[in-house]
Amino acid sequence: MNAHHNVSRRTLLTGGLATGVLLAFHLPLRAAPNEPAQTDVTDGKFAPNAFIRIDQTGRTVLMMPQVEMGQGVYTSIAMILAEELDADWDKVEVQHAPPNDKLYANPVFGLQATGGSTSIRAWWKPLRAAGAGARAMLIQAAAAQWQVEPASCTASKGEVVHAASGRKLGYGELALAAQGQTPPKDIAVKDPKDFVIIGQPLKRLDTPDKVNGKALYGIDAILPGMKIAAIANCPVFGGKVGKVEDSAAMNIAGVRKVVVLDDAVAVIGDHMWAAKKGLEALEIEWTEGPNAKLTTRDIWEDLRKASAKDGAVAKSTGDIAKGLASGDKFEASFELPFLAHASMEPINATVHVRPDACEIWTGTQIMTRVQSEAAKAAGVPVEKVIVNQHLLGGGFGRKLEPDMVIAAVKIAKQVDYPVKVIWTREEDIQHDVYRPVYRDQITATLVDGKVSAWKYKIAGSAVIARWLPPAFQKGIDIDAVDAAVDAPYDFANFQVEYVRAEPPAVPTGFWRGVGPNNNVFAFECAMDELARKAGKDPVEFRRAHLTKNPRALAVLNLVAEKSGWGQPLPPRVGRGVCVQPSFASYLATVVEAEIDDIGEITLRRVTSVVDTGIAVNPDTVKAQIEGGLIFGLTAALYGEITIDKGRVQQSNFHDYRMMRINETPKIEVVVVRSGEAPGGIGEAGVNAGPPALRNAILAATGVALRRLPIDRKLLAAGKKA
Repeated sequence: MNAHHNVSRRTLLTGGLATGVLLAFHLPLRAAPNEPAQTDVTDGKFAPNAFIRIDQTGRTVLMMPQVEMGQGVYTSIAMILAEELDADWDKVEVQHAPPNDKLYANPVFGLQATGGSTSIRAWWKPLRAAGAGARAMLIQAAAAQWQVEPASCTASKGEVVHAASGRKLGYGELALAAQGQTPPKDIAVKDPKDFVIIGQPLKRLDTPDKVNGKALYGIDAILPGMKIAAIANCPVFGGKVGKVEDSAAMNIAGVRKVVVLDDAVAVIGDHMWAAKKGLEALEIEWTEGPNAKLTTRDIWEDLRKASAKDGAVAKSTGDIAKGLASGDKFEASFELPFLAHASMEPINATVHVRPDACEIWTGTQIMTRVQSEAAKAAGVPVEKVIVNQHLLGGGFGRKLEPDMVIAAVKIAKQVDYPVKVIWTREEDIQHDVYRPVYRDQITATLVDGKVSAWKYKIAGSAVIARWLPPAFQKGIDIDAVDAAVDAPYDFANFQVEYVRAEPPAVPTGFWRGVGPNNNVFAFECAMDELARKAGKDPVEFRRAHLTKNPRALAVLNLVAEKSGWGQPLPPRVGRGVCVQPSFASYLATVVEAEIDDIGEITLRRVTSVVDTGIAVNPDTVKAQIEGGLIFGLTAALYGEITIDKGRVQQSNFHDYRMMRINETPKIEVVVVRSGEAPGGIGEAGVNAGPPALRNAILAATGVALRRLPIDRKLLAAGKKA
């Protein structure tokens, strides 16, 4: 057998991978309420742990603890398992795992959730151990049958081979015998040099069905007797339903029922058109409540006042007071707005509530929380709630919230048939759980052309305090300070503070890129301004502060080379750079942009170099960086949610714009070969684009923007920020 590293049996067991039978989960092509979604199909199969099922034909089903929302995680996780299992990739299939925190809790969060670019880095060790343990049991079964030592056998492409005798047995032939084996005490995982699947640019397993239309998203669920509901939430944050006149709605053909909730009204119809037209026909009087006069200006005034306060210290090195007392001082504040998620698949959930049970069909990033919250809303025990997981048509953090399912359960309780609740795009954007507004203050000093002291204060909402309270300790939101406390630069005197400042009434949550959104932006914008203040080239200035961070320095050097940094450019064209450690990956990005005389921006070229450690699937890494860059650049160019009279003013893609194909630049992504453990990658590109673009604008125009989205008026020829 090839050289291996050892993972103890104790590690395997405490990681939730103890041998045992798990009820496998199938997603039907057509959701059928009379067919249980969680049935025991492990009979006659090799089921050594929560993740692997091999039947007697050799068909290998891998259970996915994380959800697929376009990031390619089903393929990458399957590759990790298949690598250590030595499975035949052509016989590998994947299935959604059912809600079960004991078996499928994300090791980072302690509950079954997909987010924070954790899927690969959190599951890297547990899944390798699961695959290696199963492989060892199959080898033991074959060795017992041949009466040879297991050490004399090897495994490859779904077969166990005894080279000395030339005998071989397929995994399907060994399935029943292997089920009776005990995992060895020390589970051997492969040395990375022996990988045959990991590191290959394999085609995604979910692509064929997405191309031919077989793939099912939550919105595709179809049930016998199912009706469709459209919903209108109170337009004012915190408002309630007053009076509802529904006679006109009930006269519309296909309208079945009007359901009035505490803060929303829904119309159930035979189809979406009836439900939507019925909703439009309702006469609703809303009790707007105390937030009816709330405006964006009010929120910013409150945040700016809060940011003037001292914060809880998240990290401090050196003597910050002494460091700030001398040198050339720099002070700046950076502000980022509310943002909506605007996933391609609108918010939806299908629910059938019975007297003693509740079944749900949806795409969610947080299955067990959906299950528990649905149980409360339906008034049934948790074990009586079945959650059927579907593919997600985008999540971006929005589907880390259970609110859409809770509302659907409350509506479905009013009828005895299944109801699919669909939010229109307007409802989706105007009743989101928004990326918080942030204000980041930086005070720094320069001595001999280098940063001597850096004091950084973040003011904004504490999403972690609401979403995962145990992680909010001593006034520090670990997400809000992410990519600040672990900034890549070597500053002798360094301090990071956090001020919790909750916007009145506006719900805030995770948005793709999470905490590093604001911190990478503020840090990298300030680094460019400091470089100019020191009379240094932005790349050279960063290099001087990365002498103790070789991975960050390496990606910076390579992106400078690949982007043509320093080569001449036409007037009003600039290059901007960003270096970041995000989610245990290192990314350096250069944006090249042109700004015309009226302030319009053309993105000419984007170059990114990424060191994400071992790249499980390099094609997926490139795709995620490309998509993340477009997502982040879109926000920088256009993204802002504003509020007036307690209402969100944006409603659809005409006033909450997306970047269009003709606006998308050429993007080159270079993946560095690395032997480090994998980092996260799904969100890193989002954080890279905005500061690199802003710094390109600074280079092209001399305008130092400190707020997003980009204000074109400030970029018109001759204007300064």
